[in-house]
Amino acid sequence: MSEQLPYILQFYDKEVSLLISNKYGYSIMDAYRKFLFSKTYNMLSNPDLEMWEFSPAGIFDMWEVELSTGEPRNSIYLRRD
Repeated sequence: MSEQLPYILQFYDKEVSLLISNKYGYSIMDAYRKFLFSKTYNMLSNPDLEMWEFSPAGIFDMWEVELSTGEPRNSIYLRRD
């Protein structure tokens, strides 16, 4: 799976950056930078976590939760409440 990870990340980079840009009004490059330097992206790029099973909207939710709480694991997609 590690050979496919760059292609998977490229898909999420584009989709999540677009969601961030559209909602917050950042340029695509600024949105990409904000995503790239997040804990959410760090988790997504870890092949052991297999986060590519989440949709881009789910990853975006994790990024937004990280933005507001500092921790993407507080997202409803990851919590077990």
